[in-house]
Amino acid sequence: MRIYHFALLMAVGSPLLATPSAAGDNPAGTSSVTVIVSALASTKSVVKLYFYNVRDKFLQHGGYAFMRVIQPGGQQQVTLPINLPNGEWAVAITQDTNNNDKLDKNFVGIPTEPYAFSNNVRPKLAAPDFNDCKFVVSGPKVVNITLNK
Repeated sequence: MRIYHFALLMAVGSPLLATPSAAGDNPAGTSSVTVIVSALASTKSVVKLYFYNVRDKFLQHGGYAFMRVIQPGGQQQVTLPINLPNGEWAVAITQDTNNNDKLDKNFVGIPTEPYAFSNNVRPKLAAPDFNDCKFVVSGPKVVNITLNK
């Protein structure tokens, strides 16, 4: 069992890593998805969205398919319209409230900065499973996620 160590969120490598577009070169196999993250802890600190489409790589170091960084611009929520290849996806989100470019954790590895997962999964003692967080992309979709403060 993966312990709540949230070695999870972000043993993700360089969080500002530039990644290719999720849409790829096959627009027919993609769908428009809008991810809305609400209840931000800060209207100024960046929000990082990590997109996963491989079950065994979920929350693993560098296991995300791609990530995006959004500046809230004074708003309490951010919206990310994106094209995703059809299939199963899960999203992990963090907000870097002290702008040190990493997810801060306490001495036992629990995040001390806001985080969230697709399907608004609220883990208690262990990191969530891909199956709990996944959503199926097969046409236009809106994914609403509330940040844990």
